[in-house]
Parts: sequence; structure tokens; C-alpha cells
Amino acid sequence: MATTTSAPAAPGALDRLQTRSEGQWAVVFRRFRRHRLAMASLAVLILILTASILAPWIAPFPRDDIGLNRTRLPPMSADPVTGQLHILGTDHLGRDFFTRVIYAARVSLMVAISVTTLVAIIGTTLGLLAGFFGGWVDNTISRIMEFVATIPDLPILLILSAIMIQNADLIVLPSWIIGPVAWIMAVPNREATQVALLILVLASLGWVGVARLMRGMVLQVREMQYIESARALGGSNVWILLKHVFPNAFPPLIVAFTLGLNGALVSEVAISFLGFGVQDPTPTWGNMMGFATSYMFNHPWMPLIPGLPIFLCSLAFNFIGDGLRDALDPRLKL
Repeated sequence: MATTTSAPAAPGALDRLQTRSEGQWAVVFRRFRRHRLAMASLAVLILILTASILAPWIAPFPRDDIGLNRTRLPPMSADPVTGQLHILGTDHLGRDFFTRVIYAARVSLMVAISVTTLVAIIGTTLGLLAGFFGGWVDNTISRIMEFVATIPDLPILLILSAIMIQNADLIVLPSWIIGPVAWIMAVPNREATQVALLILVLASLGWVGVARLMRGMVLQVREMQYIESARALGGSNVWILLKHVFPNAFPPLIVAFTLGLNGALVSEVAISFLGFGVQDPTPTWGNMMGFATSYMFNHPWMPLIPGLPIFLCSLAFNFIGDGLRDALDPRLKL
């Protein structure tokens, strides 16, 4: 009796069948997992974020524990009085570097996340309105974007930071802003005011790129046939905007958000490094780098301690952005 054997499936057939049976975000996640550098970067970021969140419990010393008898100790040195080990050494005031760097991770990363979130909210809202409604709404928002884009970012950021942060005592922010900032970053209210002001300064000039990206995507999406069908069925502008336009223009925003984290982190580091950002005793990677460079010729290991996590996080943000871009690219769905 003759037996029949089925022909082997084509190399991409199983993948296409699996893609059709899965939801959109399941496909994106499966494709993202194939990007090894992105997954490794995500693991590094989770590790650093977890250490920063658990800083009060895993830090071996108090955050501002000054010891003039142990200034600028090299890594793996013991306290000359108590004999306690300083894994990464101490800074110019004898404060434990390991303790400071994990507390600084909480401040620097939360500033980057907060700034990028505010930028995404402002840019997405304005881009949606400009691209969808057009006319005078588009003209007004476009002129505002052009004006903000002509402002030189770094000089204005330095001036605003110097004015606002140096006069933080004179600026009263609502308690619903200061309270969460102080709790999340484990800092007193006065230090939380400086951090919140820095977040507002960085977000005020960084939304233009997101707004332009979203406006361009909306201009493409609003001409699709399903938008015309929704209008013909009597859908309101708000319903069409939230139900159809925004979900289809959203994927590029995810990649822009990830890459924006890198820009916000570098901006915070640069401003604090120059002395115009969050001030000591609140540790950030930027002001730690600024203090460390003063002693780098005699103690070359000091700038590496805050510099290495800055490098790792910047690299991780870029690799995660690359992985998301590949996962969300419709040309690679098959």
C-alpha cells in the first residue's frame, strides 16, 4: 500500500503562518527578542534600575557620609579607621563611590525618563493636532515649532538652569510635583525642587522633534481609506483621532522615545557636569563626573566610575532603539 508524505514547508511559510495567528504586539515582541544586543541592553538597564531603586537597602554607607580621613581612596581600599571596604573607592570628600553612583543612577535615569515622557506627551499632542486638523491649527503649531527649533539648545539650557536652579528657594512648585519627585529619587524637598526644575528646563526645548515626527505620520495616516470610511460612518474627530489615527501613527514614537532617553540622559549629564544642573550633595552622574575630572591626572580611575554607567546606559538605549525599529518596521513583517 503506497504511503504519501507531505512536502516540507517553505523556509518562510511557518513564520508567515505564525505571524498571521499572533497579534500585532506579540509579533513585535517575538521579533524584538531575536535582537541579541537589544535584549542584552535591556538586561543591563533593568539591572541598573533595580540597583538604583534598592539603593537605600544595598548601599553599604549613608549617601552623604563624609570622611576626611579617607579622601580619594582607590577601589577595593579599606577605611583607615574602621577597616570597612570601599569597593569603588571614595571621592574628594571621602564619600563612598559605590553608594553615590547607585543613588546617582536613580536621579539621572529618572530625570531622563521624566524628561522624555514630558517631551513625548507635548510633542505627540501638538503633532496630532497639527497633522489632523491642518489649516490655521497646523500653521500656528508649525510656526511655534520653527521658533523653538531656532533657539540654540545648550546656551539657553545653561542660562535657564543657572537662573532657575540657583534661585530654587524663590520658585514654589506644587506639592503634587515635589512630593513624588522627592519620594522616587529619595531626596529632600529642596533637592527635589532642583531636580523638578531641571526636568522642566530640559523638556521645554526638546519636544520639537517628536512633534514633527508625529505630524508627518498623521499627515500620511489621515489620507487612508479607513479614515474616510470612519468619517462617512459619522465618526467624530476626537473618536477618529484616538481610535484610528493615533494607534497607526504610534509605532515610530516608541523608537523616538527610546532614542530620546539617550539624549535626555546626555543633556542632564552635560548640564550637571558644567555645574548648572543638580547641585551637590544630590548625586548625579553628571556632577560626580565634574568633581572627578578635577583629580583625574593624579587619580585617573575616578572619572571612570560615573563614566562607565553613563556609557553603558547610552549604548543600551541606542541598541534597544535599534531593536524596536527592526521589530516595528512593516517591511520586515515577513
